Amino acid sequence: MRKGLKWIAAVSVITLLLAPVAWGKAELIKVGINAPMTGDIPKVGEGSKFAAQMWLEDIKAAGGLDVGGVKHPVELVIEDNESKAESAVKTNTKMITEDEVLVIVGPQSSKQAVPAGDVANNYKTPMISPWSTNPDTTKDRPYVFRGCFLDPFQGPVVANFITNEFGFTKAAVLYDVASDYPKGLAEFFKKAWEELHGPGSVVAYESFTTKDADFSSQLTNIINSGAEVLFTPQYYNEVALIVQQAHELGWKKPIVGSDSWGSAETIELCGAACHGLFFSTHYAAAGATGKTKEFIDRYQAKHGYIPDDVAALTWDALGIVGQAISTCGKITGDVEDDRQCVRDAMAKIKEYDGITGKMTFTEEGDPIKCAVIVKISDKGEYEFYKSVCP
Repeated sequence: MRKGLKWIAAVSVITLLLAPVAWGKAELIKVGINAPMTGDIPKVGEGSKFAAQMWLEDIKAAGGLDVGGVKHPVELVIEDNESKAESAVKTNTKMITEDEVLVIVGPQSSKQAVPAGDVANNYKTPMISPWSTNPDTTKDRPYVFRGCFLDPFQGPVVANFITNEFGFTKAAVLYDVASDYPKGLAEFFKKAWEELHGPGSVVAYESFTTKDADFSSQLTNIINSGAEVLFTPQYYNEVALIVQQAHELGWKKPIVGSDSWGSAETIELCGAACHGLFFSTHYAAAGATGKTKEFIDRYQAKHGYIPDDVAALTWDALGIVGQAISTCGKITGDVEDDRQCVRDAMAKIKEYDGITGKMTFTEEGDPIKCAVIVKISDKGEYEFYKSVCP
C-alpha cells in the first residue's frame, strides 16, 4: 500500500514539474516590421513602429495571440530600411533567413515595397505592405498583400475630384521620376485626366530626381503652361518645398496631392502655405468616430501627435496579420509550414473592417476600399471632405 502511495506521489510530482514545461511550449511568433526609420521619410517609419508597438501591447495584455486555443507569445522584429530599396531587400532577407519571422509588415513606400516583395515571395514568406499603392507590389506575387487602395484607382479619383470640384480642364504634374510611387501615380493621373479632357490636356508634365530641392525651373514651366491646377504626388519632405516655391514664383492656383501627403510632418514643414489644399488619402483624423477615434486618441495620448495614415494603415495591416495567424489553427514551430498556413489564411480573408475603412480582398491580395478626400483646414488639421468609392 505504501509503495502504491509512493508511486502515485512520484507521478504527481513529475506531472507538476512537467506542467509548466508543457504550457511553455507555445511557439514564439515573430512578426517583422520593415520600415524607414532613417533616410528621407523617417516619420513614416516612426508611425509604423508606434502603431506596431501599440498592437503588441494589446497582444501581451491578452496573454498572447490565440491560435487554436493556445496563447502564443509575440515578438516584433523592427528593422530600418533607411528609405532605400537595396536596404529594404537586405532587411527582408535578414528577417526571413536569420530572424525566421513568420510574416512581414512593410515596407511602406512602393520604392522599397516592390523589390522587397520579390524577396518575400521568393522565400514564400507572407508580407503585407500597409501603404504601397503601386500595382507591382503584389502583381504575380501570391505571398504579398497590401492594406491600401491602388494607384490605378487613386489616379482617377484625383482627376475626377479636380474636374468636379473646380471644373478645370488643364492640369500640370510635378513628380519624382526616380521613385516608383510618384512616377506610377503621375502616369495614372495623366491617363485619367486625358481620358476626361482629351490628349494634351496635361499641359505640363514636369519631373525631378530624388533629393532635388530646387524646383524653380519646373515650376516656371508649369506657370507658363497655362495650367489651372498642379498635381504633385510627393512625400512630406518635398511637398513643403514645392508648395512654398510655387507661391514664391507667383502661383496662386490650387495644388492637389495624394496619400503621400498624409504625414503629420507635411503641415509641420509646409505651414500656412498648405492651408486650403486637398489630397486623396486613406482616412481623415479630424472628425473620426468609433474605433478610429479610439485609435487616434490613444496614439495621441501616448506619442503627442495625431497619427497619420501610415500609422492607421499599419494598425489595420497588423490586425489582418493577427486574424490570419489566429485562424491558421495551429503554429507548429516549422517556420516554412507555418508561413504557408498564414499566407493561405490571409488569402481567405474576404472582408476586414479596419479603422481605415471596410475592405474586401481580391485574389491578388489587394483590398477594394474607398478613398478619402481631405482638406487641410486653416488650423492645419486634416478634415474629411468627401469619400470616393470604387
